[in-house]
Amino acid sequence: MKFFDFHHHKESVTYGIYNLDPGTPPKNNLYSAGIHPKDIDAGSMENQFRWLESSISENCFAIGECGLDSMVPVPQKIQEKVFLRQIYLSNEIRKPLIIHCVRKFYEVISFKKKAEQAMIIHGFNKKRPIAEDLLARNFYLSFGKAVLYQLSLQDILKAVPLDKLFLETDNDDFAIEDLYQKVSEIKGVSPETLNEQILENLYTIKNG
Repeated sequence: MKFFDFHHHKESVTYGIYNLDPGTPPKNNLYSAGIHPKDIDAGSMENQFRWLESSISENCFAIGECGLDSMVPVPQKIQEKVFLRQIYLSNEIRKPLIIHCVRKFYEVISFKKKAEQAMIIHGFNKKRPIAEDLLARNFYLSFGKAVLYQLSLQDILKAVPLDKLFLETDNDDFAIEDLYQKVSEIKGVSPETLNEQILENLYTIKNG
C-alpha cells in the first residue's frame, strides 16, 4: 500500500506533494509552489511572483512553502508583505497554504483572518499550547520525522484530531511508511485507516 507524503523535496517520490524549487518549471505530479521566507529577494520580488503565478497549474495543489521565519535575515515587514500577498493569491485561485513558521506562530495566527483557504503548518514540532492555539483556529498540522523519537511530540499528537492531521518526510531521509506506522500506534488506528483519513483531509482542504 502507498502512503501519502504531504510535503517532500524528493523528485523520486510520486505519491505526495512535491515542494517546487524556486524558479523551476511545474511538475507532472502534485506539487506546491511558493516563496519561502529565506528565498525572498526584495530586489526581484516581482520576478519571484511572476514565477509563482506562472507555476499555477492543475497539478499545483497548494501555495507554499510560505510564511514567517525569525531566523532568516529578510526583514519582518518584507516577510509579512510577501506572506500576505501569497494568502491573497491562495484566496483568488482557491488553493490551500502550506505554512513554514519559525518562532512566529502568533504572527502567523494573526494572518489567519485574511485567509479564505485552509492553512497547514508543515513540520510541526513545537509545544502543546501552540498546537492547541493553532487547532482552535482551524489550522491543520503536518508532522514529520521528529514524531519517531520525540516523546513530547508523540504526546501532543495524541490530542490532534485525525481530521486535522497530515504526515510528511520534508527533507529528511526516512520512509514515510515508518511515520504512518508510528502515528497509527499513537492514535490507535491501522496505518490503512490513517492513510484513508489523510486522503479525506486532502479532499477537504482542496474542496473546502
